Amino acid sequence: MKIAVMGYGTIGSGVVEALSMNQDSISKKVGQPVEVKYVLDLRDFPEDPVQEKIVHDVSVIEKDPEVGIVVETMGGTKPAYDFVKAMILAGKSVATSNKALVAAHGTELLHLAREKGVNFLFEASVGGGIPIIRPMNTSMTGDKVEEISGIFNGTTNFILTKMAQEGTTFDAALKEAQELGYAERDPSADVEGQDTCRKIAILTSVAYNHEVDYTDIYTEGITKITDMDVRYAKELGRSIKLLAISKKTDDKYFAIVAPFMLSPEHPMFGVNGVFNSIMVKGNVSGPLMFYGSGAGKLPTAGAVIADVIAATRNMGRGVMSIWDGTKLPVEDKGELTSRFFLRISGSRAAKEEELRKLFEIETVVELPGEDEFGVVTGPMTEKAFDGKQASLEGVLGMIRVGE
Repeated sequence: MKIAVMGYGTIGSGVVEALSMNQDSISKKVGQPVEVKYVLDLRDFPEDPVQEKIVHDVSVIEKDPEVGIVVETMGGTKPAYDFVKAMILAGKSVATSNKALVAAHGTELLHLAREKGVNFLFEASVGGGIPIIRPMNTSMTGDKVEEISGIFNGTTNFILTKMAQEGTTFDAALKEAQELGYAERDPSADVEGQDTCRKIAILTSVAYNHEVDYTDIYTEGITKITDMDVRYAKELGRSIKLLAISKKTDDKYFAIVAPFMLSPEHPMFGVNGVFNSIMVKGNVSGPLMFYGSGAGKLPTAGAVIADVIAATRNMGRGVMSIWDGTKLPVEDKGELTSRFFLRISGSRAAKEEELRKLFEIETVVELPGEDEFGVVTGPMTEKAFDGKQASLEGVLGMIRVGE
């Protein structure tokens, strides 16, 4: 089987490296050699053996009948969408790690692939090296998914871990993440929660068989998390994690991306560094946990290659269940119930009585030498909390509390 790789960045070079490293075992698994014939990139790599495979014109790949599978690791939607669509129309299966492409155009590309008798596969678009889409698409087909939740972004988890374990500021932790290659030069998609939002939208589409518009999902990032928040979390025996949650309650669908303070009993409490963890709860299987490296060159490349193998084994036959084009109505977050941690400026003595008139207060916490304090409220809807918080002066910050 001849394949092509579009994009020779971190993930694309990882795919080429891993295919070379494990060529014998991969060939045995698929029953034929798997060979990279082309690598598409704007750049040349004169010091890299891959140079002999480099092409700059996508039509070379599109028009070559020997190429049956194309790997897309370019990122973004332009020109990735146009290139991927052209490959599918040319009768080639596509394996991608591009969550932006899948979140924005997954419905169209899945249906187009089905029409052309090829596959559009995207295991690596969520969770890096963690197998999650394939288990949901195969092992859980007898289940009705009730909830998906987890830590989906290695960059933000690395930053929050550094802040908690070493007392590092957000800016310093972000700079280190960039130096180590965990964060992009422009980290906004990660730290503002958009990367996580796209990933939970993809899994929600897989789970409920309807298209989910990621822009309908309420999303907060971690840019407002401060070292003071981390100190309060430690005092409360909790850790702060950026979670994505998607669930069905009765006949309504909810999704949110936001930082949460988690108790030690929560399964995500001790997930640190660049690791990700995903929980999928089915009405038959109950909660299933998936844990592993959520980023990195070779782990993500491994997920891409798994899709290449699946596509090779299933030439002319669809692997993925496809969700329909009907949009899933994601409800406003106002109906979600949570507990809330609030930081309040001033002394506890001066303001606690006012707070107790507004909220059911479960815990009050003070830090020595600080002219502020924190409280944890009882459960209430997001809508009720927003209304009460609006009438409160001196709010320094808020984080949702999870158990």
